[in-house]
Amino acid sequence: MNERELRGLIDQVKAGGMSRRAFVRRMAAVGLAAPMATQLLAYAGVAMAQSKAPIYKPTKRGGGGLLKVLWWQGPTLLNPHFATGTKDQDGSRLFYEPLAGWDADGNLRPILAETVPGREDGTLAADGKSVIWKLKKGVNWHDGKPFTADDCVFTWEFARDPATASLTSGSYKDVVVEKIDDYTVAVKFAAPTPFWADTFVAAAGCIIPKHLFADYTGAKSREAPANLKPVGTGPYKFKDFKPGDLVAGTINTNYHKENRPFFDAIEMKGGGDAVSAARAVLQTGEYDFAWNLQVEDEILQRLEKGGKGRVVFNPGGGIEHLQLNTTDPWTEVDGERSSIKTKHPTLSDPAVRQAFALLVDKDSVEKYIYGRTGAATPNFVYNPEKFRSKNTKYEFSVEKANEILDKAGWKKGADGIREKDGKKLKFVYQTSINQPRQKTKANEILDKAGWKKGADGIREKDGKKLKFVYQTSINQPRQKTQAIVKQAAQKAGIDIELKSVTASVFFSSDVANPDTYTKFYCDLQMYTTTMSQPDPEVFMVQFASYEAATKENKWQGRNITRWQNKAYDDNYKAAQSEVDPVKRAAMFVEANNMVINNYVVIPVVSRPGVAATGLKLNASISGWDNNTWDLADWYKDA
Repeated sequence: MNERELRGLIDQVKAGGMSRRAFVRRMAAVGLAAPMATQLLAYAGVAMAQSKAPIYKPTKRGGGGLLKVLWWQGPTLLNPHFATGTKDQDGSRLFYEPLAGWDADGNLRPILAETVPGREDGTLAADGKSVIWKLKKGVNWHDGKPFTADDCVFTWEFARDPATASLTSGSYKDVVVEKIDDYTVAVKFAAPTPFWADTFVAAAGCIIPKHLFADYTGAKSREAPANLKPVGTGPYKFKDFKPGDLVAGTINTNYHKENRPFFDAIEMKGGGDAVSAARAVLQTGEYDFAWNLQVEDEILQRLEKGGKGRVVFNPGGGIEHLQLNTTDPWTEVDGERSSIKTKHPTLSDPAVRQAFALLVDKDSVEKYIYGRTGAATPNFVYNPEKFRSKNTKYEFSVEKANEILDKAGWKKGADGIREKDGKKLKFVYQTSINQPRQKTKANEILDKAGWKKGADGIREKDGKKLKFVYQTSINQPRQKTQAIVKQAAQKAGIDIELKSVTASVFFSSDVANPDTYTKFYCDLQMYTTTMSQPDPEVFMVQFASYEAATKENKWQGRNITRWQNKAYDDNYKAAQSEVDPVKRAAMFVEANNMVINNYVVIPVVSRPGVAATGLKLNASISGWDNNTWDLADWYKDA
């Protein structure tokens, strides 16, 4: 379908000659996902479809008992603007809410807003430079204070302040928010902004109370007591928090939606691993919901036979990918490693990066590890399909990798490892591991029992040393993927040291911890990053030069690879203000191509959201928002 045909169909919908549903179906037939089809109509002035409220059977608030959910990577803080991953965002959403969220079809559903802004009532400006939000009245914070436009304006000021170093600053720093009255705010853009539904929307859009955070702004923001004891507007009030282990809440009896929530309390349990989390829902029924089941599909299918639950797949924008560090992680400059003032001693060679991309056997990763839970892809932007590049491809070839390295002058030494100009192709490749570590407690027990460390660091007692042969199977997808890559790399003369960091540490927001993924103190690392909105603008800012994670911004910048490329920056900024949806889509396809062709990252598989629910639990999960985005609507059948 060309641009002229697409515009013709949009005109038919505007004139009433074609229904919205028929348009979406036509778009799906040519590979355009429903969320983007909806956005195209909105851009063209067709009223945005209201998200359909889920079927909700309970006729009273409460009475549902305790809702038990498992997040095997437990939240480490509860301020949504400091959240370094979905675990913290999901934990925060028990208590905090945005003005609107994204449903599974990519439609906006109002939460703290009365309605979704639109062209038909003038709340969405035709020039794309402003949007007006009308706030829901009668909403109170958990401490009884009223929610008003002042809280929205304060949230904007808080998140955009560079001294705050919020992870959501990209959603606020380039807009101006003005209070029109107590229940109306305007968001103004410096240039036409086709994707306006970012500020105050979904994961980055949670509103925080001015009266509790006003004394903790800028450099003092991390000291706010409410970072660990949240007071929000959500369906549950704060009860208890043990970072990485437990988040507990009790019913908000004054919640602003009728007959909600159904449950009297909620416990979000952290720790463990994805397999045990799946088992606790699907096989034993001990828990009602389990998050982010990065588990081999073979295991999931076996556990489902336990009959206590079901696996739920939610198409979205999650990409398991391998990042190649563009900076030097082993040299410290001005108090930080992986500084943008350095370049990687070997990965800065395009030939090395190209060869590495040929050594990732994506088809095997999909077939033998992920199955239904991950599709091999050459693209970083996989969904919505409109933004999926058709110009990229992937290939696994050790032979071609060897040829590229030979031609580039990387010669194998006596040890089989390639080197050039005195530099060897030796890398540290890190990812998260799901099992929690109990190293400190183990040391305490051994000390107490009289097992003393010798000169070699090995404990002994009564002339006997603690030396064992430890054999186990590798049963986690990321460790298996590491093994596949390491094996191929060895055949190409590249030595890889595998490093696994406990997930609660790897995804931690602790700026003092050297093993977090934002520090990137290694050569290669792998994890899933998620496009939480049906539009790639916010997602693709992670490759903008000015978003580099640095010591100056407390490693909260979104550009983890530290890649610096002016052409990318220029294309990205142009796409931000391009109101023509067809041209804009082409710009983001090109952005994806630049990232892939420069081997900044190597996409491995596209991961739909995978969760497990008990058979009686009714929970609407969206691939475009947090798992807990509509927690207020969850209930159990009798």
